[in-house]
Amino acid sequence: MQHHLSPQPSETPLVDHLVQLTYLIQTILLEAGTEHDLSFVQIRLLGILRDREPGMQELARHLNLDKSSVTGLINRAERRGLVERIPSLTDRRSFSVRLTDSGLHIVHTVGGEIERRIDEAASKLTQQERAQLIKIAAKMIHRT
Repeated sequence: MQHHLSPQPSETPLVDHLVQLTYLIQTILLEAGTEHDLSFVQIRLLGILRDREPGMQELARHLNLDKSSVTGLINRAERRGLVERIPSLTDRRSFSVRLTDSGLHIVHTVGGEIERRIDEAASKLTQQERAQLIKIAAKMIHRT
């Protein structure tokens, strides 16, 4: 007797919906990035650098990558003129990373496109539902 495995529906629609929402957001990020020759991790890097000038350890932690991977990522972004290294004032062996004017321009351009696409995806939500989603997402992200 053969047993055929049939797909089991998820025990909870929460998982299905959150995974589908994640795919939607990732698709939006990837499409916007592709139009500007940026990978997903490069978009994340530029997003982190929008409002801070972190060191390599901090970048590695935010990106969940090892230091050598972050070094390669920074090298490629630096060659494109998107970021620059700033020597540390306290440790001559380390440096921080910041956006160049060109990098800032890309952040605003791509960020605007991402915002527009996400707003379009959320267009069916009422203002109250948007406020609830913001509150719920923040609570889940910060896990507090």
